[in-house]
Formats: sequence, C-alpha cells, structure tokens
Amino acid sequence: MARYPADMRLPRVAHAYLCTSRIARGTIQAFDLAAAKAVPGVLDILTHETIGDQPRQVPAIYQGGYLSDSFRPLGSAEIAYWGQPIAVVIAETYEIAREAARRIDVTYASQSPPAATIDSPEAVTQPLAPMDIDVGDFDVAYARAPVKIDTRYSTPAQHQNPMELFATQCVWEGDHLTVHEPSQYVNNLKFGLAEQLNIAPERIRVISTYVGGAFGAKGFLTQRTALIAMAARRLGRPVKLVATREQGFTVSGYRAETRHHVQLGANRDGRLTALKHEGWELTSRADTVAMGAVSMTTRLYACPNIVGRVNAVSADRSTPGFMRAPGEMPYAFALETALDELSCELDMDPIELRRVNDTRTEPVGGLPYTSRSLMQCFDSAAAAFGWKDRTRLPGSMRDGDWLVGWGCATAFYPTYAGNSAARVRLSADGRVHVSSATHELGQGAYTMMAQVAAEELGVPVEQVTVSLGDTDLPPAVVAGGSSTTASLAPAIMAACDAIRARLGVTDATSGTVSTAMATSGMGSIEEFAETRAPGLPADSIKGLYRGMATPFGGVHMADRVQFALGAQFVEVRVHARTHEIRVARAVGAFAAGRIINARTAHGQLVGGMIWGIGSALHEQTELDERNASYLNANLADYLLPVNADIHDIEAIMVPEEDSLVNAAGVKGVGEIGVVGVAAAISNAIHHATGRRLRDLPFRIENLMNET
Repeated sequence: MARYPADMRLPRVAHAYLCTSRIARGTIQAFDLAAAKAVPGVLDILTHETIGDQPRQVPAIYQGGYLSDSFRPLGSAEIAYWGQPIAVVIAETYEIAREAARRIDVTYASQSPPAATIDSPEAVTQPLAPMDIDVGDFDVAYARAPVKIDTRYSTPAQHQNPMELFATQCVWEGDHLTVHEPSQYVNNLKFGLAEQLNIAPERIRVISTYVGGAFGAKGFLTQRTALIAMAARRLGRPVKLVATREQGFTVSGYRAETRHHVQLGANRDGRLTALKHEGWELTSRADTVAMGAVSMTTRLYACPNIVGRVNAVSADRSTPGFMRAPGEMPYAFALETALDELSCELDMDPIELRRVNDTRTEPVGGLPYTSRSLMQCFDSAAAAFGWKDRTRLPGSMRDGDWLVGWGCATAFYPTYAGNSAARVRLSADGRVHVSSATHELGQGAYTMMAQVAAEELGVPVEQVTVSLGDTDLPPAVVAGGSSTTASLAPAIMAACDAIRARLGVTDATSGTVSTAMATSGMGSIEEFAETRAPGLPADSIKGLYRGMATPFGGVHMADRVQFALGAQFVEVRVHARTHEIRVARAVGAFAAGRIINARTAHGQLVGGMIWGIGSALHEQTELDERNASYLNANLADYLLPVNADIHDIEAIMVPEEDSLVNAAGVKGVGEIGVVGVAAAISNAIHHATGRRLRDLPFRIENLMNET
C-alpha cells in the first residue's frame, strides 16, 4: 500500500493550522489571540512575537543554500505577500486548530498599493546580465533581413495543484528529529533544516517514500518545516500540518507570469539571419528568480546573429519556483509561435521552415549536439498525424459549424543529470535489493530501479525489491529536471558492475550471475557506488552528501550540448458561432535517448501533453490587483482539463541512441511532453480562424475580442 507522509500515524499527534496574511504589503501592528486561545483544545500559538528563538536565516537555493525562498514568514512584523503565514495554531485536532486560527484578530498597517503583477507600475525590473547571450550583430542583420517578425507574447501565473496537499509531520525522540514530508529531495530538507535549527544533520531523518504529485512544488525545503519542527519541540509531542489547498498557493513555488519580445529576421528561403528573444519574469522582492530559458531557445536553430535577454520583475508576491518545464514551457510558446508567424509571412510550410534551420551544432558556442533527431520526430509525427492533407490557407478547413486548424511546434528539454549514489545487495537465493534516497513521484522510480538492477544482474525483475525516499539511504539528486533516471541508473549500474566483478562474471547473461553467487559460498554481496554526472567537477560529489542543490551536469558543457527533442502536432476545432475551442487530437513524437520502460515513459509523455493542453486553454492563477491576492486558489475555480477536454492523444517514442549523455544513455521524458503544446495550439487556432492569439490561456472571449 502506498503510504504518503500525511498518512503516517504518530502517537499523541497534535495538529497545526496556518493563519495567513490578508494583505500583500505592510506590517502587523498587533495580534489579539484571546478568542483563539479560549477555544478548548488549543495547545500553542506561534507568531513572530511568541515563537522565541527564530529559525536561523539560511540562504535560498538560488544563492547556493537550501531553501526555496529566503523570506521568513514569522521572522518579523513585515508582510511581504498575500497568503504569507503569520501564525501557527497547534491544537488537539485539526478542526480545533482551524477554528482558533479563524478567531485570531490581526491589525495591519498596509502600504498600498502593492505591485500585484508583472505589469504593475510599482514593480521593479532588473536586467539579469549574466544570462545575456550575444552572437554576431543582431541589429545589422535584422535591419537587412528581407522578412521580419516582431511580436510580443505573455503567459500567466500557474500553480501545480498536486493532488497530495503540502504536509509536514515532525516527531522528536530525545534530541533526534524525524520528519515525514512529501519531498523531491529529502537530503536537501535534512541538511537545510539542520542549519535552520542549528543542530547536527545526523540528528535528523526525513522520510518520503511516496509523493502524490509534485511537479517542482516539493523540490526544496520550504519555510513551513522549521516552524512545525519547533512547534513539536516546544510541545514535547508530534505535530502535523496539512496546508489547505488555498495555502498551497503560497507555501511553495509556482510558475511565474512571463512576457516575451521575439524578433526574427530571415531570407526568402526561410533561413534565419537574426533572432532575438527577450523575456521578463515575475519574482518576489525577497528573491531574484528567473528561469531564463533563452539559453535554450537561442540554441535550437541555425542562426548567425542572436541576442538573448532575461529580466526579473520584483513584485509583492511570494517567490516563484520550478513547475514542470519551468522555463521551457513559456519560452517555447513565444519562440515557436513566432516561427509559425514567420512561416505564414513566407508562405512556407512550418515543418520545412524548421528543416531548413536544422543544425548539428548549436549556434551560440558552435558546439555539437550529442544527438539531434528533431526532424526525425517531425517526420514521424507528421506521418501519424496526416499533415500532408493540411491545406495551407487559414480558415480553409471546416467540418460543419467547426473551423478546423492544424498546428505544430518543436518540443525540447535539456538533458540534465546529477551526482547520485546507490547500494545493491545480491543474496544467495538470487534476490536483489536496491536502495537510494531518490523519490517516487508517480513517474515510476521504483520500477526503473528494479529494471536496471535486474538487467545488470540478469535476474527476473520480480526478484528485485527497492527502497527509496529516506535520508538513511545513499544520497541522490533532486527528483526534478527529468534527471532521476539519467542520474541514478548509472549509479545502480556501477554497483552491479562491482558485484559482477567480485563474482568474476563479465556479463549479465540470464542466470550466470545467480549461478556464480550460488556457488560462491557467500550469503550475500553488497556494493555501494556513487557516480558523478558528466560536466560536473570532481569536488561536486561533496555536495551530494550535504544535500546541496548542486548544478546539474550535461547541459551546456565545454565540448557538447545535450537536448531531448520532439515535435508536437494538434488539431483544434473552433465553433464558428460560439467560438468554443476544442483540441480534437494531438500527436507528439519524442527522441529522448534510451527508454528504460516504455510504459512509464509513455505515461509521462501523454501526461505532459495533457498538461500542455491545460496550460493553453485552461490554467491561469487569477489575481485581484487591489491586494495581490489569488481569486481562484482552489480546485473549483482553478481550471484544469477534465476527461471531456481530452480526446485522442498519441505519444511516439522515436528510437535514438546517445552514448555521450551518460552511462545509461538516458535523456529523460518527464518534462518535454508539456513543451511546445501551447504553441502548437496557438498555431492551430490561427490556421482555423486566421486570428493570432499571443497571450495564454486561449479562451472564448479572446477569439471574440481578437481582430
């Protein structure tokens, strides 16, 4: 049975409930806690005035630290964003804690108006010069280009809304702390929390064997964990927090809203001569955070003159973070829609436009791709989709009252990998156990680990058991960035290699390892292995044992560039009278190196494509600009695609071998499925209606108002 952190039954557990700010910018003048304390069963109330010793200030991951953001919510009377935790009520039951939290009376001194959005006059824009990219002379090339595109795009704030809520349970046994919390990186949580609490990391154990959805939201230590640990220590008994759905919108990160300015210059044959992509990303006033995916959009196609710029726009909001394909999704939407606009200007098939700009070397540094199967993906997806039957003129395809449009776009995701370790034990009876502190987020980590060990030792996969999600196990990289298999499979392979070497077996032909083990006279053999990702320095392995957010290897290295690539095709139907938009079918083809498990990979790709449909047509975190609050911080009003919105989806895995990316030849599939879908839908809507939509999400009113 899958048991999630909030399901763990701890004896005499008390329940915590967060009281959050109802303003976005200002200070707390006073608390009146009398009514809250009068509720029978209330055990403690933490505020900045009552907490006593504060958790230590620890740098955020963006500054080389552990925390997902640097603002301490109970650190002072300061209010930095709507939804900021300002008090924690601990009581005998969840219901009592909730009732008491609602009775806390807070007097605020507001500073108005807050900067609610990226476009607010009070927001502050900061160019991020280290992310700048300059190749050739863009200005001259763009001025001379026979064909030009100059367009602007926008994407909204979006929230992951994983089905499993954000939860934390803390229990002290003497001076040792055990934390049950859904996490994508238990060692980050362990070491960061140790710094916050000023205790030795050896005194903390973090357990997260199953995670009920994360998508980046549970990647790193948040400010809530230390508060619950301190509450449990004060109370002398376990404390459990399960944040509400609304509170989940601010206790963790989210996809920030973005703005884009794309300029393309091309010859009449479609060859790009100039490309400029500038992005603006919302961030908090406490942290300067930007995903900066111009580092990828500028490397996709051959072009001699390139400019990439990234700007962070500080507003009165909580710090954004990682959300499935964090920078790739919004930046791909802008670039791939602009390319479609260029294809229309050239009267050129959009696939052929990409074909003439295909390249074996990336244009920024002139480095070769380890493998590049982009056009194979387009050819495979186009054949499955029936692209040859597409008529070029917008509005020329129709089915009764439905305008039919076909669109396509490139999918891409860099090949990340991190340092990881694993332990493998082979018993005399042929059974195998594999362990590592990685995570099962629903992507099939248990299955992958078992399959790799089974293959390397030549045993049936049914004979392999797996342990993960526990800081007592060998450390692993954060389960994010489509990096888990690319990082951990090499470590498992190395441990299995060591076992075979001890047995004198050179290969894993079925039965040879088990036979050698049975005749060895040993009860079991156990081997530990750690592997360093390509491109990372030798001393980076130390960070693995400190839970550091060590930079991934294998992205833009000194001698090569590594990308998984794909092609997205969609058929959109727009009702001529109501302007209702439907995605009738979608086909994606992806080249991602070696596929360990076709079933789990297919599920990841299809799930990503569905998320792409949601991003394009449904998802938007709605803001009340008067107080920078979220209006739809729930699953009733935050629109997500449902069964009726999803029709035929086909994901094709294009065979690809890449021996350079890592020892396993894996590129990762967890995030690429969402990339490019929104652009393909935008391009299909234009093909159906002749109207170009440049701002996500696309809804009925956008088509009614667009001219």
